[in-house]
Amino acid sequence: MKGKRRSRIRVEIRAPRAYQAPGRIAGLRRAARAVLRRHGLEGSATLTVALVDEETIHHLNRTYRGIDAPTDVLSFPTQVEIFPGVRYLGDVVIAFPYAARQAQREGHPLDGELALLTVHGVLHLLGYDHDTEPERHRMWAIQREILDELGFPGIAPTDEEESVG
Repeated sequence: MKGKRRSRIRVEIRAPRAYQAPGRIAGLRRAARAVLRRHGLEGSATLTVALVDEETIHHLNRTYRGIDAPTDVLSFPTQVEIFPGVRYLGDVVIAFPYAARQAQREGHPLDGELALLTVHGVLHLLGYDHDTEPERHRMWAIQREILDELGFPGIAPTDEEESVG
């Protein structure tokens, strides 16, 4: 890569072989990087996206949020500097079977649903939330813009919908 600046964004993807499909890992990476680029973090941030089963996400949701049920996505922000000028933003954990059912119910392609959950989770790592109407409006608008850019228009919820955790 002589003459070309190499990005220091590292998006680690962890997924059992059963959840991998051609292009899926690259798609998750692309979705996470799109959020980082939009926020000017290209070359200065890293994070992990993990695809897990429902039992794992149920346990995490109960342990860390006090909610005794599975969910689609959880974010665990850290904001730790791992190298000078490079922050580890945290972990995004997505329940693959839950996402697959959600995609089918909503009539979305599974990889589009996974992109939505990745974008949603990374936005949470960056401090976005949807607890109030103005916060939700802002977060949902950014999700829609990024998903449109990624080639998944119409997948992100509108302000009236709240299908993403």
